[in-house]
Amino acid sequence: MGKGWTPRLEVRQLLEAVEAAAPMDAVDEVADQLAGLFRARRVAFLIADMSGRAVVRLTRDRDGSAGTDGDDAEKIPLAGTVYDHVLQAQEPAVEEDDGDVRVVVPVTERGDAVGVLEMTLPDRPTPEILTELAFAGHVLAYIVVVGRRFTDLYTWGQRTTRFSVAAEIQHRLLPDAYTCEASQFTLAGWLEPSARMAGDTFDYVLDRHSLQLSITDAVGHGLEAAMLATLAVNSLRNSRRAGASFAEQARTLNHDLVRHTATGELVTGQSVRIDLETERAEIINAGHPLPVRLRHGSAETVPLDVDVPFGIDPNWEYRVQELDLEPGDRLLFVTDGMIERDAADLELGDLLAKLGTAHPREVVQALGAAVLAATDGDLRDDATVLCLDWHGGPPRRRDSTGGARSDPP
Repeated sequence: MGKGWTPRLEVRQLLEAVEAAAPMDAVDEVADQLAGLFRARRVAFLIADMSGRAVVRLTRDRDGSAGTDGDDAEKIPLAGTVYDHVLQAQEPAVEEDDGDVRVVVPVTERGDAVGVLEMTLPDRPTPEILTELAFAGHVLAYIVVVGRRFTDLYTWGQRTTRFSVAAEIQHRLLPDAYTCEASQFTLAGWLEPSARMAGDTFDYVLDRHSLQLSITDAVGHGLEAAMLATLAVNSLRNSRRAGASFAEQARTLNHDLVRHTATGELVTGQSVRIDLETERAEIINAGHPLPVRLRHGSAETVPLDVDVPFGIDPNWEYRVQELDLEPGDRLLFVTDGMIERDAADLELGDLLAKLGTAHPREVVQALGAAVLAATDGDLRDDATVLCLDWHGGPPRRRDSTGGARSDPP
């Protein structure tokens, strides 16, 4: 690419070009800009699908022949590919084949692996150019995050199977990003849906002083369970956003379910609040499976008092319990689909220990794959998992490169 020549990505120029394009053409506009800047013969964005086991090519070729919607779009299984390696390692990969130089960089924002950016270059990139390409991937992640407010293109690309109405509702309850990295913690969630969808959700929110997260399981299947889960999640969000205390959020959820549902419509769940200043953690358990904690390489179930599920007794007072939390701890929260019926043979503690220091994003996907294998792909209940790594220490700036954590805390 020319000795001593290092192109510089002009973010302002790139964003202005994207703003001028229609929302569904933003990625193609980015590809055109990068192709011109880096003299690339081909630039492609591949988005990670919701199964975690494939990527979908969303970028048109110059002649418009590669589709970005419909069944003709290229779907590539991840196993054993360079895309899988880049998504897991969060580092660029460079390959040479018959004179072509292929560069693949992660497209990531705060640890949320959106996909990968693939470019075919005329020469092997210098370290400086590779750094620029990695930065381009990070910029593209922000463009996708903003762009999906205006178009279904990215949502469509993430779905390699058709959703039912219940699945549509349930997935809309989940956070926009399944992974979040911060200076004091890293977390990731995952949902392996059953054929009929069974009302599982997870959620989290970070504010100036605290991290709150929840995992819930609404009774039943299909549309009824999805509607019950909708009430539960939005009750928690509404009271939290209104400034309710941690205990008041649980009371409000319970009252909302009793008031607006029939007898027998209940929700199990756990809510956690961590004060980021004091590092003190609290938990409420409403009839939900106990979490598992990995500390110093040893996994154990966290002992908790268990209150009744939400929606049974309007006068129940949910106990706010202290959650023992130390820097270096890994906490795993699950729904009963991870531990019941055919999945009961899974030893979550052993699996957690075997995964060692893997990123929570990889942990939850590995556990999802394990429950699918244990049930021969026939899940009778949703299987949901939320993994939290607590790094601890005071609030501080996060050390990151290209949207992902630079080094283990």
